[in-house]
Parts: sequence; structure tokens; C-alpha cells
Amino acid sequence: MKMPLQLRTASLGLVFAALLVFLYIKNPAYDATAYFESIALLRQIKQLDARWELDALKSKIGVNTSYDPLVNPLSELDRLREQVNRLGIQQLQGTAADWNRSFGAYQDITEHKTSLIEGFKTHNAVLRNSLAFLPTAASDVQDAIYHLAHQEQGGKREALEHIAAQVDSVLLSSLVFSQADTEGKVSEIITELDELAAVSGSLPPAIVSGLEIFMAHVRTLIDEKKRVNGLLSGITSVPVAAHIDDLEYLLSQEQQQAAARTLQYRQYLLFLSAILAGLLLYVASRLVRSYAVINRVNQQLQTANDSLEQRVQERTLELQQAQGKLVDSARQAGMAEIATNVLHNVGNVLNSVNISAELTMRQVRTSKVQGLARAMQMLNQHATDLGDFITHDDKGKLLPGYLNQLAEALQTEQQSILDELGQLSRSVDHIKEIVSTQQAYAGAANLVEPLQIGSLIEDALRMNNSALDRHQVTVVKQFSEVPVLLLDKHRLLLILINLISNAKNAMADLAEHARTLTLSVTMVDTDTLQIGVQDDGEGIEPDNLTRIFTHGFSTRKDGHGFGLHSCAVAAMEMGGSLKAHSDGPGKGALFTLALPCQTEESTL
Repeated sequence: MKMPLQLRTASLGLVFAALLVFLYIKNPAYDATAYFESIALLRQIKQLDARWELDALKSKIGVNTSYDPLVNPLSELDRLREQVNRLGIQQLQGTAADWNRSFGAYQDITEHKTSLIEGFKTHNAVLRNSLAFLPTAASDVQDAIYHLAHQEQGGKREALEHIAAQVDSVLLSSLVFSQADTEGKVSEIITELDELAAVSGSLPPAIVSGLEIFMAHVRTLIDEKKRVNGLLSGITSVPVAAHIDDLEYLLSQEQQQAAARTLQYRQYLLFLSAILAGLLLYVASRLVRSYAVINRVNQQLQTANDSLEQRVQERTLELQQAQGKLVDSARQAGMAEIATNVLHNVGNVLNSVNISAELTMRQVRTSKVQGLARAMQMLNQHATDLGDFITHDDKGKLLPGYLNQLAEALQTEQQSILDELGQLSRSVDHIKEIVSTQQAYAGAANLVEPLQIGSLIEDALRMNNSALDRHQVTVVKQFSEVPVLLLDKHRLLLILINLISNAKNAMADLAEHARTLTLSVTMVDTDTLQIGVQDDGEGIEPDNLTRIFTHGFSTRKDGHGFGLHSCAVAAMEMGGSLKAHSDGPGKGALFTLALPCQTEESTL
């Protein structure tokens, strides 16, 4: 029996419908949003990496004075890298091994570049520090040479002037080398340094010491310049962009394959739709539904495109906001450094405040006032026969003498408490001056007043007295005759307190010999005050002499690295300088503060 046409058509329609349903289910709903977002993130990483290299170059030539631009991109790179990895794993499920291998290689090369930049920061900081201190070191040597040359005649004077000219030549060559380094310039500088080293044996120790510091800065400049150049070349040669291109290639390849699969399934659908065009309303309804599916896919693509544009705008806004935050962070960093200096200096003075308060409380607890109360109780008990009690009673006879002794003891006790309260008041006033001095940093002029240097050093010693006694430090004073000078009292006191405290800490671990702190005061050329603070403590490594005053650098495990930095800054603000010298580890250290000054008579 023959099957009716309608049934055959219906059966054929059902077969084709089943095929259409099968192809429709197998047709992947491709969404290109993740791909475009991944590509956008990779391009952002490329731009950030290029800007990172540019910031390293700016730091090398001194355009960037801080290393925030080399540190800040790390968190942004980590965030973008994490997003790219998450999106890549979602898109490349079939080839996850290739993606993991390429992404791992990219991550390894990024970590290698990060380590190079960390090394670059360290060596470039040493380079910039030596370059900044080089003119000062040369000026010190030249001043010492010219001062000695004025005292000599004939050939010795010409030889000294020739050495000063060689120092000028080395300084100029070093500054030129810092901007354009060549092997010829290095050889020239080293030759000139060898010539200076050859003649240094015939010079006085004062000139030799300054000359050695100057030559140490020059050699540090040469060595660190080579290291910085090598690190910068290594940074720029790291193939980060090539690995990013590999990731883009994997994503693009997967996108093309997904698009090809989608196109293939669509072609099958169109072919079956063409066959079913002559069938019944069911086939027509299937075509309508297929057309609706196509429209929905197009709408999704349009929506994805609109979403991508919106995200680009959002990323642009985020970058602008991040730039504003960077400006705020820079301002807050400056404020934080001032606040740190204030807290450090106030902390030093608070030690003296705590000692004075503890001594006053101890004297009040052990006061002789209780004896006076007992004597008055005895007098009140014999108020009716006071004369007979004082004349005939054994205890009464002793009472007048006891009251006299008690009066003397109370007077001594009162004077001691008044002295401690006076010291406490001076310390509190000094804390106020510290705060007002920091507030005046915004532009106010320094306050100078007549000072007796010896008295000011005694105040600084008193504020460190408890710590010095606890560590059994012997203080040796070598004070020359110095007139009353016009100086900034509170800045100078802050420097002295810091230097004495650092000297005490340098001798804290000494056990084999006595601890000696030597303080010296002298006038140089009638217009320069020179104060020396010398200890016989742990000493300073030669490599650390060039960066001992750098902010954040400390040789102590619990050190914070801004005490000596704030002292050097305060000395420069007063028009002077602070220098450190040490013969090496275990041989102590000498800090010399030189300040221009005037006497009261010279200002009249």
C-alpha cells in the first residue's frame, strides 16, 4: 500500500525538521564580547609596558625624581594580567594547554622584567645620589686646597692650584659622562683619578680625606652608570610585546575557528531551508524561526559592540581618575614625609619629658611632707601644754631640731622638683617649637636668635642623659672659645639631639671596651661654626658613606632611615652642610656639622 503524499510530505518534513533542530542545537551561540575585551586588555598591557620602559628611561636621565612611576604599574599589570588569563581560559577551553604555556611564558618574562627594574631602581638611586653630592665634595676639596695654597709660596702653591684644576676637570668630565657616557670619557676620568691618587700622598690629611670622598663618588658614578645602562638595555630588550602578540594570535585563531564553525552551521541551515522552501506551512514557520535566530544573533553582536564602546569609555574615565589619584598620592607622600620628621623629632624630646616626669613623680612619692604631718599631729596632741612638752618631754625637746632639718629637706626637695619641672617645661616648649618650625616650612623665614653653643649642647645632652647613663657612655667635651652667635636654635637643637642619639645607638652593642662620645666645637675662618660628634661604635661601610643621608636608608634593623636625612635637610636649609666620615666597620664614625654664622656685634 502506497503511503499518501501528505503523509510522505509530513514524514519528509519531520525528517528535515529533525535535521534542522539538530543543526540548530549544534549551532554555537558565538559571542565575540570576550574576545574583543581580551584584545583590548592586551593592548592596554602593551601600552602600560611601553610607558613603564619610558618611565625607566626618564628616571635614568633624571626627569622623574621619584620611583613611583616604576612601582605603580605593577598592581595595574597584575590586575590586567589576571583578567586576560581568566578570559583566555574561558575562550580557549579546547586548547587550554597552548594558552597556559604561552601565558606562563609571558608571566615569566614579565617577572624577569620586574626584577630588572627593581635592580635598575636600586643602582639608579645610588647613581643619582653620587651625582647630587659630587659638586659638594669637589667644592670641599677645592676650598681646602685654596685655603692651604694661600699659605704656601712658589712651586708648592702652583702644585696645589694644579691639583684644584685637576679636581675641576674630573668634576666636569664626570658631569659630561653622566649625560653622554662613552668608553673614551671613562678612560679619561680614570686616568685623571689615578693622577689625583698619585699626588694625594703628599697632601695634608684634611685634603686627602675630602679628595678620597670625591674620588669615591666619581668611581661610584662610573660603576653605577655602567650597571644602569646595562639594566636599561636589558629592560628594553625583554620581549614582552612578542609574548603578548602570541597571546593575541591564540585568541585570534580561536575566534576565527569559532566564526568558521558558526558560518559552516549557518550554511547547513540555509541549505536545508532552501530544500524546505516548497514544503508546507511548517517549513515556512521554520524559516521564519531561523530568520528570527539570525536577527537575534545580529542584535547580540550589535549589543556586544555597544557594550565594548561603553567599556572603552569607562576605561578612559578610570585612567583619568587614576591620574588624579596619582597627583593626590604625590601630595600626600610629601605631607607624610613632613609628618614623619615631626613625629621623629617630637619622639626624641618626649624621652626627656618622660624622664623629668618620672623623676618628679618619684620625688613626690618619697616627699618629706609626711614627716611634717607627723610633727604637726604631735603638736596638736600637746596643744594645751605645748611649752611644758617642748621643755621637759624627751620627744618634745627633739621636735625643734627635727623641724629645722625637715625645713631644709623640703627646701632641697622643692628646688629639685622645680628644676625637673623647668626641664619639663623647656622640653614641652621645644616640642611646640618643633611643630611651629615644621609649620613654617611652607615658606616662612627661619628664626635666628643669639645662642651660646655650649649651653645648647648641654641641653641636647640633658635630653639624651637617661639613655647615655643607661648605656654607660662617657662624654668628652672639646669646646673652643666661641662667641655668642645668631643661629636657628630649634633646628640646630634637633640636629644635635639626632646625632647624639645615633652615636649612642652605634655604641649600644659594644661590650669589650668603654663607650666614649666626643663632642667638639670650633670656629673656622671666623664665620663658620663647626660641631663634631664622634663615637667609637660600629662604624660605617665605605659603600654606605655615599648614601647615609638618603631618605629611607638605615643600617639598623629597626631603623627607619629619616633621622639623618632630616638632619641633612635642616643643615642645608640653614645654609650649612652635614658630613659623615668613618675609617670602616668597628672604627667609629665622625659627623661634622658646618654652619655659616654671625656674631651679635657683626650685625650692629
